[in-house]
Amino acid sequence: MAKMLWNTPEDLRKLLCELVSWESRTFTPGEREFPIKLQEKIKKLSYFKNNPHQISLHDVDFGRKLLTALYKHPKAVKTVVLISHFDTVQTEEYGELEPFAFHPEELTLKLHDRKHTLPESARIDLESGDYLFGRGTMDMKMGLATHMTLIEQASIEEWPINLLLLTVPDEEVNSAGMRIAIPELLHLQEEHDLEYSLFLNSEPSFTQHPGDETHYIYTGTMGKIMPAALFFGKETHVGEPLSGMTANYIASFMTQQMEWNAMFREHDLGETSPLPVSLHQKDLKLEYSTQTPYRASALYNVFLMKRNADEIFDLFEEAALDAASKCNISYQEICRRENISGVGEVRVIRYEELLKHANHKFGEATVEKLIEAFTDNTLLDDREKSLGIADELMIQCPELAPAMVILFAPPYYPAVNSSEDSGIADAVKVIKATAASHHANLGHIHYFNGICDLSYLRYTDSGGELATYKENTPVWGTTYSIPFEEMKQLQAPVLNVGPFGKDPHQRTERLHRKSAFVHTPSILKELLKSMMGKQSGTKADIEMRSVE
Repeated sequence: MAKMLWNTPEDLRKLLCELVSWESRTFTPGEREFPIKLQEKIKKLSYFKNNPHQISLHDVDFGRKLLTALYKHPKAVKTVVLISHFDTVQTEEYGELEPFAFHPEELTLKLHDRKHTLPESARIDLESGDYLFGRGTMDMKMGLATHMTLIEQASIEEWPINLLLLTVPDEEVNSAGMRIAIPELLHLQEEHDLEYSLFLNSEPSFTQHPGDETHYIYTGTMGKIMPAALFFGKETHVGEPLSGMTANYIASFMTQQMEWNAMFREHDLGETSPLPVSLHQKDLKLEYSTQTPYRASALYNVFLMKRNADEIFDLFEEAALDAASKCNISYQEICRRENISGVGEVRVIRYEELLKHANHKFGEATVEKLIEAFTDNTLLDDREKSLGIADELMIQCPELAPAMVILFAPPYYPAVNSSEDSGIADAVKVIKATAASHHANLGHIHYFNGICDLSYLRYTDSGGELATYKENTPVWGTTYSIPFEEMKQLQAPVLNVGPFGKDPHQRTERLHRKSAFVHTPSILKELLKSMMGKQSGTKADIEMRSVE
């Protein structure tokens, strides 16, 4: 039997540190280079030396690629898809230690000389010696490293199950990697006659409150959607303020209406979604002048459990109508006080209505050129493009002002949950039993609150949400899309089991060593072992092999 490269805790630690050292911040050269380096590393396994066609790179965008590596047992159909992402967020917050952000051992040592700069909880964890610090240690290079050791052991010991490793870029921004991966999963399923039985992600366990030391597993993930608004008032000189209406004035009513609005909160399976907040709000003046700012924009974060895009847009419109009403009442009081007629009442317009009005006024060909000026601009991201398109259409249609134009801006993550699946219920029992054997404190949560790529699996359309989302997302079908129809075809249950860590996206991001290098690999091996024990039909004669 071939010697395993990544089997011991020390082997896994070295593998993790190597993967982390391949810095792969989103939209950097490192992100583009990472899967190429990873492919060469996985090709060192004997199985992939003999089956090179079963490891592949697939184009995503901007030179970025995703990687798939398939271990296929000759008699198995049941397939577990091991999902991870390899991009990380930026590292400016590390300050003078930024050069060491991707070198966990060195960073952890250097932090001992700067303990006074750390929050108390991070200082205590550093002094304990139980944690490894660094960008990507927790979120989520360790999940990828664990999947690599699983596929290595499966291929050497010839486990009677198929494992498909899928690791993608861009999870931290738009999930372009996972959205491109969906049709690739369907292609591989058909090409290799696979039966997807489980989509297993290994995003890290998130603490639920300060001081929380519980290691959680998740049988679903919250969704996230981003309603947006363009506020369009009436320009004037600051010396004649009553001759216009600032967009900031209009926006203030909408943001007060949206921030922490309990109307958007959901409850399911004893859990509650976080309240909505604004992620962006600014006026759109590009330079200083004494002209009042009459255009502004805002993005609002809304979490999902059961609701879909159609339901959220109806609620968002309701909130906008309430905000507009309060704005108009306040403005009318000012007009009465100042004895002026004013510039009109603020109306609420859906983006699809604005587009229809512009097409009628100018013709579809002209409007299409206006939109292309934004979608073809590579210096803008999809959020800037979305708001810019709505802004340009309103500039061309000032007769609609003052107004709030409501729309969606990317990204959109549908909620998904497998808690009621009998196979997942059995998996949770196996996981809890294994954790107990390690004396690990493990909890079960139904909805992962960190947002992850599992959102693009097990999708069901409960009504008209596809039309609503597409018609009110200005960049839909040009620079942004979601493979909804393909997602419907991938209905295996989802599960997230990853290592315990703390402070994702912070300079104190850290990974619990024992959870990462001992507990989580053992838990996942026992989980796969239990699934192999349930082979059925034509696979019942497969000889079981130990995965100890």
